[in-house]
Amino acid sequence: MTSGASPQPGGPATRNPRSEGDPADRPPTVKRDRVRRHLLKVIENAGPGTGLASERDLAAELGVSRPTVRAAIDELTRTGLLVRQRGRGTFTSPQKVTQELATGLAVPPAEGHWTSRVVAFAVSPAPRSLAAELEREPGTPVLRVTRVRHVDDEPIAIERLALPAALVPGLAPADLEAGNFYRLLRERFGIAVQDAVQTIEPSVTNPEQAELLDIAVYAPILHIERLTRDTTGQVVELTRSVYRGDRYRITSKLRFDAESG
Repeated sequence: MTSGASPQPGGPATRNPRSEGDPADRPPTVKRDRVRRHLLKVIENAGPGTGLASERDLAAELGVSRPTVRAAIDELTRTGLLVRQRGRGTFTSPQKVTQELATGLAVPPAEGHWTSRVVAFAVSPAPRSLAAELEREPGTPVLRVTRVRHVDDEPIAIERLALPAALVPGLAPADLEAGNFYRLLRERFGIAVQDAVQTIEPSVTNPEQAELLDIAVYAPILHIERLTRDTTGQVVELTRSVYRGDRYRITSKLRFDAESG
């Protein structure tokens, strides 16, 4: 046989060392789907915040590789069904904090015990764009606050507030660590908030947000922007917040009439 000759059909060079029925020959997506179905059953039967077995144990139990288990977990994490906690492991999503919003009615408080950790607190002149949003002159002293909000000691949101500093003389970071901010405005500064325009958009975390919320980069979040006015019509605050999509839920009551689609 010359060096360019092809092996004979059926010869040793063409024999597959594994039979077609060998599980190792199954496409990776089939294995991942099997792991995913198993995890979905675990999620369905377990309560919120239940820890999963380790990737190694799951791989051994299901007869697949650890990368296959990891890929299935990553997929369910992106959809919010599972949550990775650094140094602790993977858990089913905790019960979501629910807040009900009803147009034209008072906004009820969100569930849970809320506290805050202030990470930035400073007064600076408002640039033109911010001053326009607050309906003030450019250069007006504006208090800017960034705080991480916790529910039952777990980070839920990052809130960035901007408000004219003249409205809140003497306000300190410690004042924003607990309690109701609007009640504080009313009782200490005589400012009664009356209404707000709020927008909500889905988004994903950037590295800074992920670090503050102790979740993965590109995890789902809700971006909420609110412009609040008091009973005199003046703008009191502009707030831009991000809330964890796996832990926060907003419900609304709808009213229909003959023109509703």
